[in-house]
Amino acid sequence: MESTESYAAASPEELAKRSPEPHDSSEADSAEKPTHIRFLVSNAAAGSVIGKGGSTITEFQAKSGARIQLSRNQEFFPGTTDRIIMISGSIKEVINGLELILDKLHSELHAEDGNEVEPRRRIRLVVPNSSCGGIIGKGGATIKSFIEESKAGIKISPLDNTFYGLSDRLVTLSGTFEEQMRAIDLILAKLTEDDHYSQNVHSPYSYAAGYNSVNYAPNGSGGKYQNHKDEASTTVTIGVADEHIGLVLGRGGRNIMEITQITGARIKISDRGDFMSGTTDRKVSITGPQRAIQQAETMIKQKVDSATERATD
Repeated sequence: MESTESYAAASPEELAKRSPEPHDSSEADSAEKPTHIRFLVSNAAAGSVIGKGGSTITEFQAKSGARIQLSRNQEFFPGTTDRIIMISGSIKEVINGLELILDKLHSELHAEDGNEVEPRRRIRLVVPNSSCGGIIGKGGATIKSFIEESKAGIKISPLDNTFYGLSDRLVTLSGTFEEQMRAIDLILAKLTEDDHYSQNVHSPYSYAAGYNSVNYAPNGSGGKYQNHKDEASTTVTIGVADEHIGLVLGRGGRNIMEITQITGARIKISDRGDFMSGTTDRKVSITGPQRAIQQAETMIKQKVDSATERATD
């Protein structure tokens, strides 16, 4: 099948042919400039990229010359259940590594679908908020030109202020494989022009661990999430007004998942009608070390307070 063959993992020679040669010395310098790209994949896709005993990721690194790293199992981008892949190296190495990964993931999806027509898929890039302005351009001129040139759909999410300390936005690309790769070529070249972006290469491990270790306790003590397991575990039950339970849960349970991931505490909410004695407050039981409980309590209070403040404005 012709369309299946187009997804086959490309050799370094084929990848080199697909990447345009720089036109002048300044473009050549830019092509060699260290850079990186981060994007999201499902947990299952992450396993496919790693391969048995790390065989696939080792092969892709050898073929592309890029360094490929993944956030650990259960270390997700905030608000999702997706892991982060980071590819670093020169622009050419990063693009080669990305093509190898996407070729593999798309070919597996294509085989599952059993269709001969290439489907339109999406990829979500993780981009610092401070670098998104360069992609958008004055009056949206840059992103408009990227869409016209690549034929891919490009959407930049607003910064999600519900996740404390998060300074990254998602850039979602939709289209065929070739359209997505053309868009990525344009976006990565633009990002790499920004010295701040190029110097901001940090591992997905520290990215995820740094997010998980933020301490929201009122006294600002510097307890780290990974140390909680060494402390005694207790349970504290607090009351939350019945009408505010949805704020704690979040859409699809997203808020409670975020609080659990950040603090390491376990949170259980009582059933409807099961109230704290003498009140109409639902029971929210928080289990874990004392510092985890304090963090979780603070975050729950912040969720409720921020929503009620908006309602009274």
